[in-house]
Amino acid sequence: MEFKDYYKILELDQQATIDDIRRAHRKLARKYHPEINPNDTAMAQHYQDLNEAHEVLTDPDKRAKYNSLWESWQTFLLTADNDDFDWSQWASGEPLTQESDFSPFYQAVFGNMEPLPLPAEMESLVNIKPLEITLEESFKGASRILKIGNQQIKINIPKGVRGGTKIRVRGKEGQNLGEDMPEDLYLEIRLEPHPIFTPVDNDLHAELPVDLYTAILGGEATVPTLGKGKIKLKIPPESQSGRIFRLKGLGMPRLKDPNERGDLYVKTVVQLPENLSPEEIALFEELADMRGL
Repeated sequence: MEFKDYYKILELDQQATIDDIRRAHRKLARKYHPEINPNDTAMAQHYQDLNEAHEVLTDPDKRAKYNSLWESWQTFLLTADNDDFDWSQWASGEPLTQESDFSPFYQAVFGNMEPLPLPAEMESLVNIKPLEITLEESFKGASRILKIGNQQIKINIPKGVRGGTKIRVRGKEGQNLGEDMPEDLYLEIRLEPHPIFTPVDNDLHAELPVDLYTAILGGEATVPTLGKGKIKLKIPPESQSGRIFRLKGLGMPRLKDPNERGDLYVKTVVQLPENLSPEEIALFEELADMRGL
């Protein structure tokens, strides 16, 4: 069985205090979190080991048992020849569970000891929390009031923030999250779907309904925008359905320079007339004859 050096996993020594352990866990858990390292099995395993180390070393009974085992293991490493380590005196007597989130080492040694749940406020610091905003809030900038523990924290959302952007709420050096939450909190921005616009980087994409007669003869169509209301777009004669018009500077603000904006791309979707009268049908038939159709 593989021995787990929980102190080494947390990059601490055996004299570490409970606060040292919690701080190290928060710091390293953010680094190795699966959401930050998707599809990386090594990172995911290290993240699991971090949680396991925190579970054992913050529980006084588990830590006392682990410290005794740790010292025996260090002695074994120094004196062992080819003999195997004697695990019998440390075994919990509980059977191993393949589906368990804990390693075989943990199950073998601590399986009959109830896990100590991670405090909710600490869990919120370890995980990157999603924060949903509208596209309009991304365009103009916004703020949120979040309740963290007993604290109410104001979160400022900058103009031009994209989906997937992570916002850091500082701990002691910035906004105080309380003594039990001294580290930073990370929020991941998620944009709610918009009924008209689809953001792509700093640009916006939208479909523009155009009636058949404007598409054939030319004319104007009304285009909705963010920030400038509705504007008129000139449609050239014989514009095909699917034609794309680029409206420069009518996209999203750039995050690093909100005074600059991306572009708005509108794709025409020609709409055919419905409920034609007999006279209109006759005219279309005449037109079809003229074109040999």
